[in-house]
Amino acid sequence: MREQVVAQKVGNRSGMGGKGKASGAQKPVRRDRGESGLSIAARLRSVATYVPSFLKIGLALVVTVLVFLGYRAAASASFFQVKSIEVAGVSRVSNDAVIAAVRRDVATTGVWRADLNALNEHLEKLPWVKTAVVTRVLPNGIRVRITEREPRVVVRTAEGKFVWVDEDGVVLSEMLPSDQMPNFFLRGWNEDATAAAKTENIERVKKFLELQHDWDGLGLSERVSEVNLIDTRDVRAQLAGDDSQIEIRLGSQELASRLKKALEVLDSQRQTSRGPLISYIDLTQGKRAIVGLVSGAHVSETQEPGSGEQVGEEEFLNNDAGRTVTTKTAKDTKSKTPIKKTEQKRT
Repeated sequence: MREQVVAQKVGNRSGMGGKGKASGAQKPVRRDRGESGLSIAARLRSVATYVPSFLKIGLALVVTVLVFLGYRAAASASFFQVKSIEVAGVSRVSNDAVIAAVRRDVATTGVWRADLNALNEHLEKLPWVKTAVVTRVLPNGIRVRITEREPRVVVRTAEGKFVWVDEDGVVLSEMLPSDQMPNFFLRGWNEDATAAAKTENIERVKKFLELQHDWDGLGLSERVSEVNLIDTRDVRAQLAGDDSQIEIRLGSQELASRLKKALEVLDSQRQTSRGPLISYIDLTQGKRAIVGLVSGAHVSETQEPGSGEQVGEEEFLNNDAGRTVTTKTAKDTKSKTPIKKTEQKRT
């Protein structure tokens, strides 16, 4: 009978004994970096608690000054010096004048520190400029958009010059021979450099544009040479062409219909003996038209005693004959009492 021998398995070095030994010799995870970081931050906080408050304030001021100096150095650097200027919206305004104004304002500040509001104000003082919008185009550009003033009315000044003005009453430039001549122009401009004068002139321009619109619609503008608006409540129109010596006094209301009525009266009287003597037609009373006559082909100037003011014979209603002529529709009536009428001096 054989003996059965069971061979015992001998564990190798990598067996249980090895595993136990290996697990016992496992190295711990290193935390030197994290612990070091926390300890440095903690140390800084602990040190900061011992720094006096005035030193903290001083340090903050130093940092602020350094930042400001760095900003100024960067802003004044050649990197921000203006090199490109774009101008849009100009036709009458000089493009060179706009560019020169921009370069003058940003020469020392550069694009970064340029005062755009001040630059807008300077540009809006240029002739024909109504508004200006300025923007930065970093790092070295400026963009300008111009809105120009529109010439609306021709004004005859006290010196006899003809100048363009816009709807805001701003004088733009003298009228050039190449400009299109309007049917009639404005007289009675206040040339004083005051706020009150500016307000009056704006009202004159507004009234003129209303008359122009209404008279153009009725086809009357071509018969008018100028409109006297010294007093906007006493509007007077000087006729054009062969009737240039005749003044139409319209008052303050129904100006278009009154002008039409006055021209009808004039046309009805033209073929009569008094036609060449007509000096003015007054419709300030409404429907009643008063025709003023002079005694000759020219108007002489006479001196009123003690007044120091020259008054022409056209200020009287047929003064020589001692008659007045009042025209209603197409009929003439005569009054027996002479009427002397002195008007306010108008320039």
